[in-house]
Amino acid sequence: MDINGKILIVEDDALLAMLLEDMLSELSYEVSGTAARLHEALTLASELVFDAAILDVSLAGESSLPVAKMLDEKGKPYFFATGYGSLPDGIAASGRRVLNKPFQLHQLQSALAGLKLEPAVAVQRT
Repeated sequence: MDINGKILIVEDDALLAMLLEDMLSELSYEVSGTAARLHEALTLASELVFDAAILDVSLAGESSLPVAKMLDEKGKPYFFATGYGSLPDGIAASGRRVLNKPFQLHQLQSALAGLKLEPAVAVQRT
């Protein structure tokens, strides 16, 4: 099965992270890793191979902006997901897409399509 890309999930709610993993699988994406805390997210973002990330706005009371900054520096596409009605200034000013929780499969698919990931290319053996 071809995959559409590898996704890093940064989400502090374990049930939502599992639901997101299932939704990504249904959309033919592979999950590279899942982080629930800021320090974990920064480590995974620097060490894992992934094509894009989904960032929860608030990670156990800490902002995910440091992760977003790292992704910007690496040139990795991402969007934010939040259950809050209003966004912190840094995130609101980022211009990045924000997916409001709870979201449906088609909304996730649209947000991922907006990242304009290159389709996964199979390596040919010679």
